[in-house]
Amino acid sequence: MQGFPPPPDKLIMQPESNYFSFPKLRWTVCHIRELLPTKNISKGLSGPTLFTYQLDKNIDSLTFKPINSNKDMTWKESLDANYTDGILIIHKGKIIYEKQSGCLNEFGKHAAMSMTKSVVGLLAEILIAEERLNENELVKNIIPELSASGFGNATVRQVMDMTTNLTYSEDYSDPKADIWTYSIAASPLPKPKGYDGPVGYYEYLQTVKSSGKHGDAFGYRTINTDVLGWIVARVAKQSIADLFSNKIWQKIGAEQDAYITVDSKGVPFSGGGLSAGLRDLGRFGLMVLNKGNLNGNQIIPAAAVENIMRGGDKAAFEKAGYSTLAGGSYKSMWWLFHNDSKAFAARGVYGQTIYIDPEAEMVLVRFASYPTAKNAKIDPTSLPAYEALSQYLRSGR
Repeated sequence: MQGFPPPPDKLIMQPESNYFSFPKLRWTVCHIRELLPTKNISKGLSGPTLFTYQLDKNIDSLTFKPINSNKDMTWKESLDANYTDGILIIHKGKIIYEKQSGCLNEFGKHAAMSMTKSVVGLLAEILIAEERLNENELVKNIIPELSASGFGNATVRQVMDMTTNLTYSEDYSDPKADIWTYSIAASPLPKPKGYDGPVGYYEYLQTVKSSGKHGDAFGYRTINTDVLGWIVARVAKQSIADLFSNKIWQKIGAEQDAYITVDSKGVPFSGGGLSAGLRDLGRFGLMVLNKGNLNGNQIIPAAAVENIMRGGDKAAFEKAGYSTLAGGSYKSMWWLFHNDSKAFAARGVYGQTIYIDPEAEMVLVRFASYPTAKNAKIDPTSLPAYEALSQYLRSGR
């Protein structure tokens, strides 16, 4: 995408569907709004809250051993190894490390991918804390349109923790997986000639069937978050974009508006459509670290974060077989590591992370454009790096 105009062989554009292929991905993650329709998430009219900087030059030279490796790697080396576009570390409320690279500069926004799920999960927890949403209610009692679907007899909590049992494949490497049928339905672009399937997120979700009893095992399926987004919007009587703006984004002193992609009917993509600035997600993460409090203001109920931090069903999570996350759990669309530092995270494909470490009083935000989607390829390098950083900060630097 260099030049005025770029040459034909360098263009990334619609209606092509391969703009998330590598290396096009490295441009796409900072330019979603140029490819898809979006809804704005307003920061309001107030100016941003300012961070104090106390940069630590020693972080680049921290060393650790990647999982299944006996060779040391430095923190700085790990950034390139994981195709890092931006990284921010906040310790005790101060920025101690910040870098942008790739397509990202300090004024830019980057796709958060499935970190969007954690935002929606937190919004649901807020409604529960406010006693506006009952986590034990059946989905069909809130969204009657889903009564005949596989979601109908699931509880809100089972949707929030992804312990629903559904006939649905999200294997991005399988061209026949359900995720691609879902993508066609959700696409805001004109449908292929002869297409007679569902249009939009809500219509597709009504077609999903159950494959067994809910509640026994964790299964990562984006459609759970889109159902949860529907539930949240129905209960709050506003879109998740507006609710996120009103409840959180306007109150954390964000520097920039965020935005979220929408389907052809204007429904936000709860499962992964958010794009935002690096420091603004740092503010968001800091609020979560402080159990809803930021700069002395209680923005959301502390109970909403405390419930997430208690973690989910470890036995249900173990059945999913995440080798790099052994001993972990999943709660309200957040990943919990249950390590010594009580860390938990929002995570997205291609390496997106908000890693919150209560014991180290640390928030780390990473944007990346790794060549393959699954974080299992990135975790062997990134997770030991985060733990080494945590130990360094907890030691008093």
